[in-house]
Amino acid sequence: MTVRILRRALLALTLCLALLPLVAGAVDDPSEMLPDPAQEQRAEAIGAQLRCLVCQNESIEDSSADLARDLRHVVREHVAKGESNKQVMDWMVERYGNFIRLRPPLTIGTLLLWLMPVLALLVGVMVALRAFRRPRTSAPPPLTDAERARLDDLTRPR
Repeated sequence: MTVRILRRALLALTLCLALLPLVAGAVDDPSEMLPDPAQEQRAEAIGAQLRCLVCQNESIEDSSADLARDLRHVVREHVAKGESNKQVMDWMVERYGNFIRLRPPLTIGTLLLWLMPVLALLVGVMVALRAFRRPRTSAPPPLTDAERARLDDLTRPR
């Protein structure tokens, strides 16, 4: 009987832990949410595209950092004012740079950032191939009589 109760308790705990990520919302405090569900949905969509500057691999909607909370508040203020998604994103990018975007636009800078490791690898391969293809130097010239005498003097047992 106790084994059955223990199994059920373990199953209930497992289910609670499995459902916990679904319950945990992006907004820490329900008072942060906008009263209009459509505006709140827009604010969440915008926040999902913005990087938390503390966590860096999470959106501000997923992060519980204080800065992310502040940024969520700013996004909701702009949405409540009636600004478009593009206007809010442009304001954030103007303030924090393209780093604030989780998916920055493809520009010359980002293209170079992605291509530099490949270019470095190619340069390394070229240098290695050139070093291996370089002709080997011939054998050193033979010793002179003076060098031979000095070598014999140094290696003679005492």
